[in-house]
Amino acid sequence: MASTEDKAASNKENASSWKDSFYNPRTGEVLGRTASSWALILLFYLVFYCFLAGMFALTMWVMLLTLDDYKPKYNDRVPNPGLMIRPSSLDMYFNKSDPHSYELYVQHLDSFLKSYNDTEQESNELCPPGEYFDQESEDMNKKACQFKRSFLSRCAGLSDTNFGYSEGKPCILLKMNRKENPVQMQYFPGEGRIDKMYFPYYGKKAHTTYVQPLVAVKLLMTKEDYNKELPVECRVEGTDLLNDNERDKFLGRVTFRIKVVE
Repeated sequence: MASTEDKAASNKENASSWKDSFYNPRTGEVLGRTASSWALILLFYLVFYCFLAGMFALTMWVMLLTLDDYKPKYNDRVPNPGLMIRPSSLDMYFNKSDPHSYELYVQHLDSFLKSYNDTEQESNELCPPGEYFDQESEDMNKKACQFKRSFLSRCAGLSDTNFGYSEGKPCILLKMNRKENPVQMQYFPGEGRIDKMYFPYYGKKAHTTYVQPLVAVKLLMTKEDYNKELPVECRVEGTDLLNDNERDKFLGRVTFRIKVVE
């Protein structure tokens, strides 16, 4: 059997060996390397990662030189336009006698239409209707056609600041639309058409003052329509525009539900 002195010596030797693995006072090594060895390996990794960072920065710089601020290099968007409604809710329920129930809808419409204020649009062009506003010139600052808030008439929120919600005949704003529904509707501008003069669109960088043309629809609901959930479908109609793709229910159309409580 080993003596107590042998065990103590062995434990002391093990402890000394474990400490030497971090710092060896005899050789001056830290974690198995001398100071010069650590300096060389750190210098290597510093140069290596600086080289990688430089290569990445050079690659990004060369790639950015090939991009155009006014025109995307690749365009993978669906060419057929989609539809959006304002207020941005597919389920609208409110009590026409309770202003709090439709307050958010009114605020949303008023905020959305601020860029369409007549004072904002005065700086844009008075374009001839029925013609595309092509601007294929070297000038990258494109002009935009006027689309004044007043074009929306009774749905502009000017003469009626409640957009018809207080009388149970709410206004819905659409970007592109023609609608089929038993509920009687009134369109602004007339016939629910979007004129060609608002196209083509050249992007945010070139078309800085452009606002999307809208169609406002006033739902002329009667007492028979109140207290019922009514589905409304909006479709884009025009040459080469799709609105009946069964694989994509949202291509060229949007459906929402509205219920007015009397």
